[in-house]
Amino acid sequence: MTAVTHTHDVSNETCRGNWQPMLARPVSRRSAIAALSLLLTGCAADGPSEDTGAAETSEASYDKADDSAVPVVTERDADEAAAQPTPTPEEILATLDIVVDTHDEFCHGEKGPEFQRYIVMHDTESDASPEAIVSWWLDNGNLVATHFVVGKDGHIVQAVPLDKIAHHVGHGDAGNNELYGTPEDGRDDLVGTTPGDAGCDDYGMNAWSVGIEMVHQGSVDTDYPEAQLVAVDGLVAYIDAYYGFESDIIDHNDWRAANTDCSEEFQPYLSNYQRTRRHSEG
Repeated sequence: MTAVTHTHDVSNETCRGNWQPMLARPVSRRSAIAALSLLLTGCAADGPSEDTGAAETSEASYDKADDSAVPVVTERDADEAAAQPTPTPEEILATLDIVVDTHDEFCHGEKGPEFQRYIVMHDTESDASPEAIVSWWLDNGNLVATHFVVGKDGHIVQAVPLDKIAHHVGHGDAGNNELYGTPEDGRDDLVGTTPGDAGCDDYGMNAWSVGIEMVHQGSVDTDYPEAQLVAVDGLVAYIDAYYGFESDIIDHNDWRAANTDCSEEFQPYLSNYQRTRRHSEG
């Protein structure tokens, strides 16, 4: 399919303004433990406590008993942890190969930060480029789209602003609105929707989530390219920084068990995203 190029003035795009408070960059295990330990002990910066001897004995015994244990905490460790720079959304966005190509017909209501709870992962089940995927969505008239489409080479197209509802997950299994805390509160205009299949009655997730589509064919591709996964890492970091908090990460199958647009080979990566917010374990 031939991609259609759309040009927009993105100077006022919501995703580039009105930034929410940002999260701190993850720190090393040693630095994190250092900061936590000093916080719990009061930092003892003005002098030793009355129990200094006992503490020294305990530390010495700990180190001798286990050379692989976490090193003795110092105030410098805590200072280094506190000094970790926090990237802004603009800084994260600048590291991504991303084109903003948003369309009013893909926007189905307002979704301010108070309504953001989930990042939902999808597969395109097509080998087309992100631009071609967005063009196909426009041509079919179903008014369905995700916020982002990520190509195999890491190239990204944003089709829906983050502060707008996109129709990307459709109906979910009965009871999932309550399970996921995504009530149908009237913000979604429901334009273009059709009744769900039997047992798939819930439609709340769209109004509480951001959708990321990855170019991938489960019947053909055996894995996801590293460049694509690194780009998804960056998108997750950007979304976190934009909202100032971490959204839960799920895939389309979590919302509707019978859905087939998330490949089995993505499951180890999904587990890592849920634990570390990156595709890798570290």
